[in-house]
Amino acid sequence: MFSSEHLIFSGFLVFIAAILALDLGIFDRKSHVVKFREALIWTFVWVSFALGFYFLLLYFGDRLHNVNTAEDVQYRINLYKHTYSIKGVTDDLAALHIYRKNLSLEYITGYLIEYMLSVDNVFVMILVFLSFGVQKMYYKRVLMWGIIGAVIMRFIFIFLSAALIQRFGWILYIFGAFLVFTGIKMFLERNKEDKVDPEHHPVVKFVSRFFPVHPTYFRQHFWFRNKRDNNRLNFTPLFLVLLVIEFTDVIFAVDSVPAIFSVTQDPYIVFFSNIFAIMGLRSLFFVVAHIISMFRFLKHGLSILLTFIGFKMLLHIQLTEWGFTTVHALFVIIGILGISIIASLVWPGKNRGKLKASAEYKG
Repeated sequence: MFSSEHLIFSGFLVFIAAILALDLGIFDRKSHVVKFREALIWTFVWVSFALGFYFLLLYFGDRLHNVNTAEDVQYRINLYKHTYSIKGVTDDLAALHIYRKNLSLEYITGYLIEYMLSVDNVFVMILVFLSFGVQKMYYKRVLMWGIIGAVIMRFIFIFLSAALIQRFGWILYIFGAFLVFTGIKMFLERNKEDKVDPEHHPVVKFVSRFFPVHPTYFRQHFWFRNKRDNNRLNFTPLFLVLLVIEFTDVIFAVDSVPAIFSVTQDPYIVFFSNIFAIMGLRSLFFVVAHIISMFRFLKHGLSILLTFIGFKMLLHIQLTEWGFTTVHALFVIIGILGISIIASLVWPGKNRGKLKASAEYKG
């Protein structure tokens, strides 16, 4: 018999599958260039879905793990190492209120981290499309299938990581050290122009070695039967682009998923925040592609954000003892991102590679 958390999780997966099916079956039937206004509308839609889920957790979050009493709340606090406490709270309703409030706060904080870190991933995707010479009308299709693959990979990555953390708590320190290293490295290389070499990319070399790859694009198809090659199945360059995008997301997940584990160790909350951010990634791509040259200091902000999250994971025991909660972490994250965006608008300067990529994207 299914528990409440299994039913809720299954319902969430059905919802995501329905949205993807609707998008593929209706909105993606005809490839077209996504304009800024359309991208902005869909970004608003996906952010609204994410915020709606926040309020769902705020009022009904106790049903996620079938939490009914103060004892159940304390069990979850101990299991997932939550940073809040219900010490002295004996009333079940009061304990449930605290539990729901913090669960929703952890979700929205994780979502914000994932969504903001996606901006840097978006820029890499723009470079991939430009480097491979993909027509703009096919961007939407590649990103759609890329998101489907990302959802599957995140599911495996998140729940595997959660199981390892539950068994080996010291893994958090490895995650933390890695994020500090990544943040510092990103800051030192903030002015370095990113490049994507289509011919020498490891994914392209691997696929080309073992599978037949046609040298030219075949409209929006990822593969086709080549009549000139005994009706043999040939992969197109667009399929290589899709694989490179998937590979990019895997690399990106190595940073972003551990970052959310610094906020909560509840795998369901990590998964929900990740998936809502990923589902909004496609529309965010088209928005960022038009305005990315405006945010000169965004890379600085993201590098500081990763470093902060890394130190938070390394010092999570001490920070909890000092009373540092998810609310404080949320304020710090908003502060870092807000300062980097405001500084970019006040001192626009020249944004080098990003400005060039943005200009090429706009044509």
